[in-house]
Amino acid sequence: MCQCGIPRPRLDATSRLAHSSAMRANYKMQRLFVPDDLGPDIEFEASPQQGHYLMHVLRLGEGAEILLFNGRDGEWSASIAARSKKTVRLKVLTLQRPQPPLPDLVYCFAPLKQGRLDYLVQKAVEMGAGVLQPVITQHTQVAKPGIERLRANVVEAAEQCGILAVPEVREAEKIERLLAGWDKERRLIYCDEDASTNNPLPALQAVREKKLGLLVGPEGGFSDEERRMLRALPFVTAIPLGPRILRADTAAVAALAVIQATIGDW
Repeated sequence: MCQCGIPRPRLDATSRLAHSSAMRANYKMQRLFVPDDLGPDIEFEASPQQGHYLMHVLRLGEGAEILLFNGRDGEWSASIAARSKKTVRLKVLTLQRPQPPLPDLVYCFAPLKQGRLDYLVQKAVEMGAGVLQPVITQHTQVAKPGIERLRANVVEAAEQCGILAVPEVREAEKIERLLAGWDKERRLIYCDEDASTNNPLPALQAVREKKLGLLVGPEGGFSDEERRMLRALPFVTAIPLGPRILRADTAAVAALAVIQATIGDW
């Protein structure tokens, strides 16, 4: 049943196959994210960076086709309508895939050092986060993450992985402020390295809310004070991530995977 309460029509096997094929990304064509509106016969100039990439890296000429998306209007085929030494003009052709909604998963994370933070953000996009929320904790290594760099990594991951719903990247918040303003109807799952069990499944299977959030701490873990604060909140569920000590970026991927497979959209 869809969120509006209207039952979705059942599809037979042939219809399901056709539906899934229509939504499947085309990895044979170059995909670019653009800020411009997309629709039949719309024309605009590619950004200087994208124009350089199309002309001098991919060496595409006039008439060559690519795929465009903007996070709002779905995915469209487009052609290089004209090019000069410094500019590339694109013409939008036909809709290839309709725009899906953003995944309803809020991913909260303590920023890491740059290379590992890039990895963490890219994997969160690939694995179905709809919102990326940096969180400053007592042991956070990077107090002021570069939000524009995070957004650039989100776009790059979406381009490479066929994702059309580009996740929102929010400004960093201290953990106390995040929890004070949290939507009480959204279950917040956090990775607790001090959990008494190694199995996350019983705790996850007990979650009844459809709206979910995930909170992954820094390399040094949450402080004792932060754990007490989290455990006292009725909308918070603590889960372990097995018997091994995981780096923060590895823990993020593991947590996303187990949540999506157990109670998410997998």
